[in-house]
Amino acid sequence: MNPKMIWKLAVDMGMTVALLLLMAYELVGQAAHEWIGIGMFVLFIIHHILNGSWSGSLLKGKYHPVRIMQTGLVLLILCVMAGLMISGTILSRHALAFLPIKGRRSFARNLHMVSAYWGFILMAAHLGFHWNMMMGMAKKLFPKPSAVRKWAGRILALVIAGYGVYDFIKRDIGDYMLLRSHFVFFDYEEPLVFFFLDYMAVMGLFIAAGHYVCAGIRSMGRGQKRK
Repeated sequence: MNPKMIWKLAVDMGMTVALLLLMAYELVGQAAHEWIGIGMFVLFIIHHILNGSWSGSLLKGKYHPVRIMQTGLVLLILCVMAGLMISGTILSRHALAFLPIKGRRSFARNLHMVSAYWGFILMAAHLGFHWNMMMGMAKKLFPKPSAVRKWAGRILALVIAGYGVYDFIKRDIGDYMLLRSHFVFFDYEEPLVFFFLDYMAVMGLFIAAGHYVCAGIRSMGRGQKRK
């Protein structure tokens, strides 16, 4: 594995961990949340620098369905990241408290909530669209095909996705995405590990959704070419 790929993986893993920590807002503390958010933004910029070739090819080549969806996802993620940074700057009481920004806190709070939960879902789906890369790395570690391993992976993905549906409903994530609730409920007596396991399951759900949607579109494209 070349050094650039190692950096890409390290940055992506860092962003994934930061994303989960950020969803635990009140449970990790406001000051920690702000600093982790700044770290996430820095990793986001590094991620795009490392993937600069993608940005440079936006106006080149043909746009097949998978590429259209991938590009749309990235543009939506850019929008939610902009919303998070703008609203986070307005709401900051620790890391950026020195900035002379006053007012619009109610608007910023709503923007931050919507951007955070949509960003969580969109980033998971984006990861799913690139899950083939992770599967390719796994094949290098286990070059010998195994039907047992293949079906075990599928069953595990199904279990995680199924539990993710349950957690999506239990945690009221849909309500936060649609701003049906203006405040996020946190159970301060709940062990933090349970919170992270639930959100990891929701992330797994949308990673699986992104992966299988991408695979389905590619399969349909190959079928049309044969005709």
